[in-house]
Amino acid sequence: MKLATIRQEGRTHAVRIEGDEAVLVDAPDVGSLLHRDDWRTVAAATGERVPLAGLDIGPLVVRPTRIVCVGLNYAGHIREMGRELPTSPTLFSKFASALTGPYDDIDVPVASTKVDWEAELAVVIGTAGRDIDPVDALDHVAGYTVLNDVSMRDWQNRTTQWLAGKSWDGSTPIGPVLVTADELPAGAAGLRITCEVDGEVMQDDNTADLLFDVAHLIADISVMTRLEPGDVIATGTPNGVGAGRTPQVFLQPGQVMRTRIEGIGELINRIIAPV
Repeated sequence: MKLATIRQEGRTHAVRIEGDEAVLVDAPDVGSLLHRDDWRTVAAATGERVPLAGLDIGPLVVRPTRIVCVGLNYAGHIREMGRELPTSPTLFSKFASALTGPYDDIDVPVASTKVDWEAELAVVIGTAGRDIDPVDALDHVAGYTVLNDVSMRDWQNRTTQWLAGKSWDGSTPIGPVLVTADELPAGAAGLRITCEVDGEVMQDDNTADLLFDVAHLIADISVMTRLEPGDVIATGTPNGVGAGRTPQVFLQPGQVMRTRIEGIGELINRIIAPV
């Protein structure tokens, strides 16, 4: 199945995507849906059908309890940033307020002059768990989506802690759909992932190249915290970020950023100057 969250008359609603139609699902958003033990049955139920064209698609998960992000998880990106291969996942978090819709505009903040792109595969948890065995980890996945961890590099690099550059309000597009795990290869491995800026390919890699795969990440994170339905794990970005280029290149108002993952979908976000 493909699931999405739409915005309609000031409210949100979960839908199932079927071709050029959206079927309304009995839940206010995908995250809320996943909290139901019978979410698969609810998501597959018959409901009102509306044309997909023209719908306002919002952030896939509106208020996740956790957004856990992984840095330095593709060898090429690690090399371009001048770092050594980590022996454990490099983890940081992101506020829920950072999430924005798959086609929403993204403000370039006045306070940052180094706004960078980071295409990422995102995992959405469907079954709660703590101290999850890697062998069982993929059983806890509801599905996968696309995320761009837009980063304010000047703020990120002010200290050794990255949070300040990673959690700006409305800076992280996610969606457009959750593709359930049964429709993709195990761990969403082997999928092409790209990011374009104004039609120029900046990142082009494959999710098979993750240093720590999805099962490893779920198992590692679940040691320190109980993962809950609707939680998001952003698995890291490949090489080709603006900060890794010579000379460095950063996003500017008027540019369009397009982030794609094979078999899932794409984000299209216009970069705008703050009003």
